Amino acid sequence: MRVRREVLGDAHVDRAGAATTEFTRPFQDYITEAAWGAVWTRDGLDRRTRSCVTLAVLTALGHREELAMHVRAALRNGLSPAEIGEVLLHTAVYAGVPAANTAFAIAQKVLNEL
Repeated sequence: MRVRREVLGDAHVDRAGAATTEFTRPFQDYITEAAWGAVWTRDGLDRRTRSCVTLAVLTALGHREELAMHVRAALRNGLSPAEIGEVLLHTAVYAGVPAANTAFAIAQKVLNEL
């Protein structure tokens, strides 16, 4: 939970916790343990690199609903707006221009909000 809060921010984690129901509790427990407890805490990649990979995969798979959250997380993990742009540009070559175009629009909206 500590890493989840550090990467996503307290407000997001608090909202997710408040929205948790008996039905969704097993899923919330799973992502906290598997993603944030087992994967994001491994020594093999630093958080900046993990954020780059996450942005690229979310863009490639078209998971728009998660992308804004992970743009914010990437900034928390030390990526600059220019580096986020480079990740999205690089992803365009391998995942397609339409996916990257949408990702740029989402990232720009987040950056404008900040």
